[in-house]
Amino acid sequence: MSDLNAELESRLVRYAAIDSQSDADSATAPSTKIQYDLLHVLQHELVEMGAAEVEVTDYGTVLATIPATAEGPTIGFLAHVDTAPQFNATGVKPRVIRGYNGGVITFPDNPDLSLNPEEFPYLTEKQGHDIITASGLTLLGADDKAGVAIIMSAARHMLANPQIKHPKLRIAFTPDEEIGRGVDKQLPKDLGADFAYTFDGGAVGEIEYETFSADGAVVTIKGVSIHPGLAKDKLVNAIHLAAKIIQTLPHVTLTPETTGDRDGFIHATDMNGGSSEMRIKFIVRDFELDGLAAKGALLQQVCAAVAATEPRAEITCEITPQYRNMRYWLESDMTPVDFARDAARSLGVEPVSVPIRGGTDGSRLTEMGVPCPNLFTGMQNIHGPLEWVSVQDMAQATALCLAISQRAALG
Repeated sequence: MSDLNAELESRLVRYAAIDSQSDADSATAPSTKIQYDLLHVLQHELVEMGAAEVEVTDYGTVLATIPATAEGPTIGFLAHVDTAPQFNATGVKPRVIRGYNGGVITFPDNPDLSLNPEEFPYLTEKQGHDIITASGLTLLGADDKAGVAIIMSAARHMLANPQIKHPKLRIAFTPDEEIGRGVDKQLPKDLGADFAYTFDGGAVGEIEYETFSADGAVVTIKGVSIHPGLAKDKLVNAIHLAAKIIQTLPHVTLTPETTGDRDGFIHATDMNGGSSEMRIKFIVRDFELDGLAAKGALLQQVCAAVAATEPRAEITCEITPQYRNMRYWLESDMTPVDFARDAARSLGVEPVSVPIRGGTDGSRLTEMGVPCPNLFTGMQNIHGPLEWVSVQDMAQATALCLAISQRAALG
């Protein structure tokens, strides 16, 4: 797929430079207007390459069709356009390191930052590859603009080569995946796919069908506000109570930085407010529903225990479901997973399936009736300034997209 390398590089560099960060505190859909800056670029490029039924839905998703050249199931390919809110994504300056020499990668805009293969072993496998990073002050946005570039390049290739046999293919580029709102209730019907795949994974070979189950929680602490000079025996400081909640929760067993493999966690993501009222946001994760429920119950118990120490305060803990482990549905019919595995092996890529310590749009789609495993893109160190991706890894993902499409025509 070396002939697609230049296209993949060009697309990712262009897309990554467009700020499309989502915002969990926004009530709009999409959560930020800037996501349309990339959505409209993709709409225009799909029309230009000859895709059919190209539209931007009222919920901010680009949909398009690659018409069938053979019989077979309708397959969907998805990627998300938003980038993570956790780190700066404004002013991204992508750069290409051609023929990576295997050494430490430095960053022009942040001399104190370095990407060391001794710390990140996957990088040691990419000597000779073309590596794309940002300049040191932002994330790159390969999550998931690498997936966008892969699907766009595969779509352009199939439309330009109608002799390639494939069934009807549906493309969807979604907003707000990073904040858990990427799959609108209308999307399964509008997509119209028998099954689908998200290109939103990491290392080459990853074909994933198991994710966390996820809840979000908001803890609100209302204290008693009064002038500090008159506060004796009257003031109830919400900041102190928020600190007690954080301190009472387990620190060495149930946080993201202390867990791995199949262990879940309770993660405080945001805390804001003042002495009269504080709000703490949490994400709660576990691979099993009983574990998820237990962690939610623990958070509520901690809030109740802290509230009991100060009856004048009001402490509430609201838990909201976000997404569920796609394995619960896919394990009853592994057809799309087996399909992808067979396609990967046909390319000489050995498939690897490990649980995702996170979620994808495929989690919600699968739950809503469209089986949707997740496929690799090559992206690494996501959500931070050390993010990088190999162009050659992206080319292998593009080859997988094409192979899945062609194998579907054989059925």
